[in-house]
Amino acid sequence: MPDDRLSLLDRLVDHYFRRRPVNATFTGMHTLDHRLPDWSAAGVSLLLDEMRADRDGIAAVATASMDDCVEQRDWVGMDLALADSFLEIQVAELEGRHFQRGNPSLIIGEATFAIISLMIRDAEPLEVRARMARARLAALPRFLAAALAVVREAPVPSTWADKALKECGGARALLGVGLDRWCSAPDMPADLRTAIRHGGDAALGAVEAFATEVAALPRDAEPARACGADLLALLVRRGHWCDRSLDALLREVRDAYTVEGARLAEMARAVDPAGLDGVQARLAATHPSPEEYYSAFRTTWEQCHAVSAAHDLVTWPDAPIRYVPFPDATREAAPSLYYLFYRSPAPLAWPAVHDYVVPPIDQLDGAALAQHLRAWNHGVIKLNHVVHHGALGHHVQNWNAARSPLRIGRLAAVDCASRIAMFLGGTMAEGWACYATDLMDECGFLTAEERVSEQQSRVRMLARALVDLEFHTGMRSFAQAVELYATEVGMSPAAAHGEAVKNSMFPGTALMYWLGTSQIHRLRDAERARLGSAFSLRAFHDTFLSFGAIPVALAARLTPGGAAPSPASTSPASTPPASTSAA
Repeated sequence: MPDDRLSLLDRLVDHYFRRRPVNATFTGMHTLDHRLPDWSAAGVSLLLDEMRADRDGIAAVATASMDDCVEQRDWVGMDLALADSFLEIQVAELEGRHFQRGNPSLIIGEATFAIISLMIRDAEPLEVRARMARARLAALPRFLAAALAVVREAPVPSTWADKALKECGGARALLGVGLDRWCSAPDMPADLRTAIRHGGDAALGAVEAFATEVAALPRDAEPARACGADLLALLVRRGHWCDRSLDALLREVRDAYTVEGARLAEMARAVDPAGLDGVQARLAATHPSPEEYYSAFRTTWEQCHAVSAAHDLVTWPDAPIRYVPFPDATREAAPSLYYLFYRSPAPLAWPAVHDYVVPPIDQLDGAALAQHLRAWNHGVIKLNHVVHHGALGHHVQNWNAARSPLRIGRLAAVDCASRIAMFLGGTMAEGWACYATDLMDECGFLTAEERVSEQQSRVRMLARALVDLEFHTGMRSFAQAVELYATEVGMSPAAAHGEAVKNSMFPGTALMYWLGTSQIHRLRDAERARLGSAFSLRAFHDTFLSFGAIPVALAARLTPGGAAPSPASTSPASTPPASTSAA
């Protein structure tokens, strides 16, 4: 039986990559770098059948209870339970029209990042990656046409179509000047350069045809689509491993939103008589000079590392990171795409040095340069680009995840074309990154103004959780979601609209930030109470992170005390996963 379970796990991971080759590239598994996924009607139907069969296979061999798996550190048993959670969610997604069967944005995103994923990594020689890119370019027209044929079967939300059209602009920039710049490298063979240009031209034509068809698609009556309470509850229960009801979560979020909003106003007035507006003006005025812009990231990173070491917060990994401008090849495309400043390093091909990309300023001057520097002020650099992403937050968590004893824990939070590899990695990835900023605040790393800014982020996090829960259960309209963001938490109209669109596209995702962060704080409090004077932050954090990108609820059960992260937020899988025929 143990051999059967391990063989099944091997097959499940192999199947995951074969059906998601772009995810495989981002993960560092490069044998599929020449392929695109099959999102045609036949391809989706086949994938559904395969995933249902995989769930039946798991049910046949995963007979141990989750309690036994946790107690015995049965990593294979836990991996199979995590895989079953992932598969159940994927099946539910593909049975409906909320994801690639109904959203053209996901299609153009997958196509564009299939190429970008080969351009921005140097794990393989340039010529090898270029040959893989040529193959993907050749397959791109068919991929776009076949996937869009599925979407065309039903009306689409107007905001999703608009987002796809914007991303087509990014694809044009990438396949035009972007490919030309990438191919201008001196070690690119001339014949390959020519072939890629031909492939890029054909792909550009396919993008134009795709954009024309998307613009003509029938529109839903509503500008954005809610997933409904049933799917949202499934995402919470099987993705976040949280067995609390949606109503219970909503009550807690509403209460916390009110309390933290009042605290924000109080904190802001204590720092500046003008309140939040005055604090924001102070933050914007405290920014690096043009000459200091790039070095400010490194300097702040080193300060963060020093404070963490002084407080013995965590075992800091040997995982160098450097802050660099966007690559020339993707510079024009990036603003129109889901182009992350920090993209998780590939766990299966961890780089010697990881590049964190930031917008270049070499072509800015005058008012445009001043505006950029005010937006990228020292507070933004510290809170977002160092603590949350490039240092104690995501980067430290990703390094630990890559070494997890759980294979799912190594893969789940890898950044892919439009979202992380597996939904179930979200409470750990985002919960830890938000918790890390709280932790650095506790250590005195933030200025008074930065503490107000972080409190505003906390309120926004709660607002996003509130919208996630209310919009997808029909209690808040899209327009009301935009209004909340714009009038209550200080987002610009464009940012408020963009956030609401993202919330609608990815149900349960905005919730994971608050849920994961609050679970980690509760777990730490429980462990501190259990251990008393023997409690060590470093030991707690090292142990917690070692499990990888798994639901915080499961990581809590794996801590030595086995504490639950909240009164009713635990694993939903105390019994073996049910087969699909019984689900």
